[in-house]
Amino acid sequence: MPLFPLQTVLLPKAHLPLHLFEPRYRQLAVDLVTGAVPDRLFGMVAIKSPFVREVEELDHVHTTGCAALLREAKRLPDGRFDIVTTGTRRFRLLDIDATRAPYLVGTVEWLADEPLPAGASEAAAQLGGVARAAHRRYCESAWNRADWKQPPHDTDPADLAYLLAADCLLPLEDRQRLLEEAHPLRRLRTACRLLTREAGFLTALRAVPAPPAELVELAKPPSLN
Repeated sequence: MPLFPLQTVLLPKAHLPLHLFEPRYRQLAVDLVTGAVPDRLFGMVAIKSPFVREVEELDHVHTTGCAALLREAKRLPDGRFDIVTTGTRRFRLLDIDATRAPYLVGTVEWLADEPLPAGASEAAAQLGGVARAAHRRYCESAWNRADWKQPPHDTDPADLAYLLAADCLLPLEDRQRLLEEAHPLRRLRTACRLLTREAGFLTALRAVPAPPAELVELAKPPSLN
């Protein structure tokens, strides 16, 4: 699978716009659009350290990543691309090959969630309610009302943590922890704890983050895209 290392974490069900300007990632966009890369899928993995300028080996990245589906692509007159992606499935990165294509290619294995135990629906509903309340407190403090919305009430408990976290500016390590968690209830409990913490920070500091549109630019690694 083609790889795109970033200094951020893509979560399943979350949307991520990207501006591609490096020649190798322009070529990746072309290959995705033309079908040279099947299913318009590529892998996103988070770079472990901001001091890594060129990913060359597994130790440079977190090996649990998320496949990204190319949803929209706009080619600019100078050859750059603006694209929109959506996270799909989690994977474990087994190795990296820098010779097969202009961009990195990795061997991956798909990761499945642990099944919910019998009778867990009530616990999932309770956790979901607490997590949604923390998400609402955070978003009401941080964003304009038009910039966020609650996930639908029928959202699968396995996806709810991802959708709630997608609206919040969690540190990379926290987002990676959510991505690596394979048990839906533990993931939801972790999201609840993180969102409650962040909502408390906003209340205590009386400060709000930068608007979401500006964060896309801030999240781009300087040497990658």
